[in-house]
Amino acid sequence: QVQLVESGGGLVQPGGSLRLSCAASKSIFNILAMGWYRQAPGKQRELVAAITSNSSTYYDDSVKGRFTISRDNARNTVFLQMNSLKPEDTAGYYCNAAPPSPGCWGQGTQVTVAS
Repeated sequence: QVQLVESGGGLVQPGGSLRLSCAASKSIFNILAMGWYRQAPGKQRELVAAITSNSSTYYDDSVKGRFTISRDNARNTVFLQMNSLKPEDTAGYYCNAAPPSPGCWGQGTQVTVAS
C-alpha cells in the first residue's frame, strides 16, 4: 500500500496563502486520481479537489477559483495551492486516492485561518 505524508499546513491570516504537499512512498503514476480532503471539527471529511492522471481537475464549489491541485508523478507528489484563505477553510487536510483507499490515510496537516 502507498503511504502518504502531508505537509505545508500552518496558521495564516484570512486572505493568505498556503501550499500543501503530499508525498507518496511509491509511484502514484498508475493511480488514476488523487484528491485532497479536509475535515473540520465535528464535520465529515470532504473532498475539496481531485486530479486525474492526465491532470483533469475537480473542485468543490467552496474552493473553486481559490485552490489549485497539481501532481508531479516523477516526484510522487501532489500539491494543493490555497489562495484567498477564509476562516471556514480551517481544517485538517489529507490526501488520498479519489475515491479514497481506506488504508492510505496519513496524519494530515492542519490549516488554521485566523486573524
